[in-house]
Amino acid sequence: MEWDTSIEFDPVILVFKDPDRILSIRTAMGAANALINEFPCNDGEAFLAAIEICLEVVKGNAGPEQLRSAIIRAANEAGVTAIDVLN
Repeated sequence: MEWDTSIEFDPVILVFKDPDRILSIRTAMGAANALINEFPCNDGEAFLAAIEICLEVVKGNAGPEQLRSAIIRAANEAGVTAIDVLN
């Protein structure tokens, strides 16, 4: 399985409790990195669903917009502010 960096979606900006921690996510790879390395909790239902959808996007079994929505749900679950940016 290869991580196709061209899988992009409209950005989601994550603002963590520390105001110096702000991430803009717009690719499957960025989503995976944020979920695994930056999220304050890693055992919620929405978090686990986002991880699963991330893998499905990379495999070509789900669309990037599904991942984008999953990231927003996981952020809400974790208490992270998600700013929905639409181009």
